[in-house]
This record gives sequence, structure tokens and C-alpha cells, in this order.
Amino acid sequence: MTWLDKFRLKKGLIQALNEIGFTTPTQIQQKTLARISGGQDVIGVGPEGCGKTTTYILAALNKFTYTPDGVPKVLILVPTKEKVEEVAEKIDQLNRNKTISIVQLFPAPGTEAQMNAMADGADIVVATPDRARAIYLKLGLDVNKIELLVIDDAELIVKQGFQLPVTELANSIPKCQCLVFTEVLHERLNKLIAPFMKQPAIVEVEELGEPQFDTLPQLLYVLPNFGTKVNLLNLFMQDEEVFTKVALFVNTRPTAEKLYASLNNRKNSVALLNPWFFEMDGFTSVQEFRDAATRVLIVVNDAEQKPELNDIPFLIHFELPVEKDIYINRMINRSPGDDNETMAITFATDLELASVKKIEQAIGQKIQVGDLPEDLIIEKERAPAETAEKKAAKIKGEDNAPGAAFHEKKASNAKTYNLKASVKAKMNKQKKH
Repeated sequence: MTWLDKFRLKKGLIQALNEIGFTTPTQIQQKTLARISGGQDVIGVGPEGCGKTTTYILAALNKFTYTPDGVPKVLILVPTKEKVEEVAEKIDQLNRNKTISIVQLFPAPGTEAQMNAMADGADIVVATPDRARAIYLKLGLDVNKIELLVIDDAELIVKQGFQLPVTELANSIPKCQCLVFTEVLHERLNKLIAPFMKQPAIVEVEELGEPQFDTLPQLLYVLPNFGTKVNLLNLFMQDEEVFTKVALFVNTRPTAEKLYASLNNRKNSVALLNPWFFEMDGFTSVQEFRDAATRVLIVVNDAEQKPELNDIPFLIHFELPVEKDIYINRMINRSPGDDNETMAITFATDLELASVKKIEQAIGQKIQVGDLPEDLIIEKERAPAETAEKKAAKIKGEDNAPGAAFHEKKASNAKTYNLKASVKAKMNKQKKH
């Protein structure tokens, strides 16, 4: 299929695509561009490198028919400064209408330069959610004429905790088409985008590579939070006949200490590999663990240490390592001809599913998802400790009388209103909009 066969793209865009070697649309572009051209909201799910960024850039540039007027028509939200720069560079690569103004907004000392750039005119804004919200609240971003809102790397935006600025910006736009692109679609992301997306089409593509090696049998358990992970681990460890020897992998020492205490409290035989406190049971090698009666060996992830894991019946990843190659190296079946009965089990929350997708793409196969036991206790989400401390401080402050430096605002200075974006824009005379 060529670009002219199905998609209503402008000639300048088709020419730019051919010049840079994009002669054939990718799978995700074939499945989404026609829907986007028709005005439908779309959620695109696919691995890194499948063409998601090019898809929404084509959709954005296709919005401009005549000379733009310098008022934002497209808002693209991405998680990091580096991604902002990458997207802006790709827009410039595909854009043949040089009258279109692209402005980048990302965290940097001060906002004056970015406010001035917006005042000079912006047709496409590429921004991190936090900085876009900050500029909006300073009357620098007019969202009233936005026709297309794009949220890219949405799973990372959720992981970084940018739900509030995304929600505020989306709710401030009177009416627009919404596109969301992500490597994985999970419950937390659905909660973020459901309120402002209108009957979106969900398009998912799978691009698994060719298997490079034999891997151990793997099983994935998707769990809502850390507490439920602990409950499932303890539930498994109650079965002493099945879980005779377990290597348990975690990312940090605090997590290792929590699991060590939890398993010990339930009278499980547990030790650490290379313990850092003398009062903790431990071994200096996996071979010592094999020869001992201890059932569980906790291993803190370290790229430099490569323990020999042969003949250990269960390898449990309580947390996925940051580098997927560390995980993959443990999953390689180094003796495929033998009767190796090792089973690899992975616990993952919604926020770790993107890492699971990258691993599946690298090993060339899907990891089977296991059913959660009926007697598993699902822990409720807990408020972060920092939030609890702030609430406590607020309550304490309300109990105390105001100090000497405290003074009530004048009635004329008290803000008891919430202006619409259009009113804010009119109040700022320096802006073109």
C-alpha cells in the first residue's frame, strides 16, 4: 500500500515522506490514519519503532490548509524534554509549509522565553504536561482553537504522575479530536483518558522479533500494587511442596529488607545473596544456597553480578530490572536438551507492563498471563507518604493561630473566580491571541 491509495494526505506531506524514504505506511499507520482523517478519536497501542510518532505528526500537519494565524491548533503532550525536541525535529523534517510555527515547552529556568515564543505565534505546541499547564495558567497558552490534542508515550506520562496537568488541559479545550499513543494500555491510563475521549477506536499492533534463543517457561502475574505482590508471594511460599527452592529478584535493598522481614514473619526459610547486615541470614554464592536447607534466596539486581541459576526450580522477579537485558539473560535456557524444570515467574503492576512489552518484543514471544488465586488478598491503593505528611502538616497548621507574619488578603486581591481561557487571553494585551 502506498500513501496515495487510502489516506487523504496533502501532496506536500506525501512528497516529504517519499524524500526521506517512507514509501510505505507501517501497520499502525494503515490502521489509524483513515480513522484520524475521518475525525475519530484514536488510541494507538504499539511497540517502540512501529511508527506512532510519524502517524500523529502527519495528522497534525494535515490540519493546515492555508497560512496559519499563529493561534495553537495542535497541542502535543509528551513526557520529557528530550521527547519534545525529538518530536519538534521530526515535524520540521516532514513539514513543507514553513509558515507553520512550532513552539516547544518544557521545564527550564524561568518561563519568560517560552512565554515570548508563544506571544510571537504558535500553530503547533509540543510540550511536557507540567510546563504546558504552567504556561496556560500564566495566560500564555490559548486552548480555545485547538483542534487536535495528542498524548504520546502516555504510559510514561502516567508513570511520571502527570495525570493532573493532562486532565486540566484536556478539560479546558472546548472541543477537539484526541489521539493517544502508548506502548501498553492499562487501567490507570484508561482512568486518565476516559473522561475526555469520545468513543475512541483502539488500534493495537504487535511487532515481535524473531526468537534469538530458547527461554525458560515463563508466567506473568499482573497485580495492582506492591502490597498485593507481597500477598501473592507469601501465598506461593505457603506451598512448601511446590516451592522448594526460589531465587527472588528485586531492584533495591529497601525492597529486599521488606520481603526478608515479611517472609521471616511467616516462618519461611529465607536468606540474602551477599547480605549487607550481619544479623541477616545470607550466602556469598548461589551454590551455597543450593546446598543449604533455605528455600528462598533474595537477590538485589546488579548488572555486574551474574549468578548461576541452573537447577533452581523457581525464578521469581518481584520487580523487573531497569535494563531488559538483565532479565533476558536470566531467562535463557542454557541447556535446552536437558530436562530443565525451572519456571520463571514475573510480578508486574500496570506501570511495569511497558517493560514487559519491551521484553516480549526482544525475545520474540508473548509471556503467558497467569490467573490470580481466588484466595489472594488485593490491597487497596495507599496514599503516598508525602501526601499524608502534607495533610498532617495542614491539619496541624489549622489548629494553630496565625503567626505575626500572617495577614488576611484584601477583598480586592482575593481570587474567588476562575476565568475562561478566552477571557484570560483578552486580558494579556501582549499576546497576539
